[in-house]
Amino acid sequence: MAGRRPGVRERVLAAAVELFAGQGYDATSVQQVVERAQVTKGALYHYFSSKDDLLYEIYHHLISLQLAELDAIVARQMPTADAVGAVIASLVSTTAAHAQEAAVFGREMHRLDKERREAIRADRRRYHETFRAVIDRGQARGELASVASAETVTLMVFGMVNQIPVWYRPDGPKDADQLTHEVTDFVLAALRPA
Repeated sequence: MAGRRPGVRERVLAAAVELFAGQGYDATSVQQVVERAQVTKGALYHYFSSKDDLLYEIYHHLISLQLAELDAIVARQMPTADAVGAVIASLVSTTAAHAQEAAVFGREMHRLDKERREAIRADRRRYHETFRAVIDRGQARGELASVASAETVTLMVFGMVNQIPVWYRPDGPKDADQLTHEVTDFVLAALRPA
């Protein structure tokens, strides 16, 4: 329904992202999140048991979305170059759409307890290994150039994407669609067989 006010959970997460981005995780209190979200502490604690839960969920939501899109792309069993392009486009567009969340998480990940850090690392590792396997298979079949190993290509793609939250601004001169096309075309041009 158009114009529907976001639910309590979404408002709490949005408030946490704004505050963590603006003043840092340590400087943000649960009370500030509650006030910004315009909810009660009880409402916040209904969805999140602690401030750490908020930080974890900020990135867990994004990596879960990205993994679901990756799995859907791989399941379609399309030609390798198309699959690589679709994965990169998904990764760039979701990162650009959630740049503030990704920036907060990149800066504050070390605040998570060991168990939550390991869960996030496992998700990222699965994404990395799945993408690397697509590149490796394409190179083995001659569908992609072998100018760099699948591991190097994967690290370069993730290196580029991980920098998006540092410099990308949704209100800047380049919209997310243009950025997505440029990055995807750039990587595919480098991987085009001679």
